[in-house]
Amino acid sequence: MKLGFLGAGNMGTAMMRGIAASDLCKSGEINQIYAFDTDAEKLKKLADAGIQSCESAQALCDTVDFLVLAVKPQVLGGVLDALRIRSEQVIISICAGISAEFIRSHTIADARIILCMPNTPLMLGLGATALAKCDGITDPEFQLAMQMFATCGIAEEIPENKMREIIAVNSSSPAFLYLYAKGFLDYAKSEGLDDGAALRLFAQAMIGSAKMMTDSGYSIDELIKMVSSPGGTTLAGLDQLYQGELTGVVDRCCNACTQRAYELAGAERKK
Repeated sequence: MKLGFLGAGNMGTAMMRGIAASDLCKSGEINQIYAFDTDAEKLKKLADAGIQSCESAQALCDTVDFLVLAVKPQVLGGVLDALRIRSEQVIISICAGISAEFIRSHTIADARIILCMPNTPLMLGLGATALAKCDGITDPEFQLAMQMFATCGIAEEIPENKMREIIAVNSSSPAFLYLYAKGFLDYAKSEGLDDGAALRLFAQAMIGSAKMMTDSGYSIDELIKMVSSPGGTTLAGLDQLYQGELTGVVDRCCNACTQRAYELAGAERKK
């Protein structure tokens, strides 16, 4: 199978490098990865990973069996309008908010599509990608797409009609977590703590807490209670977060993120 990437930004590049180094390529299941980007320098930097450059978007499209759309959603329509898609091709879109209907309206009515929503930790092989199988995709094709993203972290299947709602949960959420972390690190600095030590300790606290959520078997509420001794320091801090309605702020944050995803797609959100 020949795999192609239309766009070689951070996300596309991370995916290409991860897949190129994986068993999918070593076993020959994916026998070549191709790429096209308007920035030729980005393509040159991929040569060491065995990624073969194409001279145009159409040349890429003519060459590959699976085509990954890794361009900005705002320009995707114009890019697709200029392409001739083959009905047997599998199109994998990582463009935020874009639906299968949108892609078909700019290509062909029977385009075969898998919608994906990855996140930037994919650049370190620690990504979290949500995938949706659209009409016309076979189980083996979808499983191959799942394997491709699993080479760079984990992959989970979700319903097609929830691909915009998931963005706040796994794709945009790293930025929200970084902002939350900044509050703790700014506090540490104000107290004269070493920047590097504070960063490492807080980052490890986040990593460990994440593993507790996935591996301990305890619910979120139970995990909070485990840290919260009666009359202790944690409860004093939690009281401030409750007074500030942290969970309500997060809900509004996620809803704004989802609403923007619908706007980017020119779609109406129904709740």
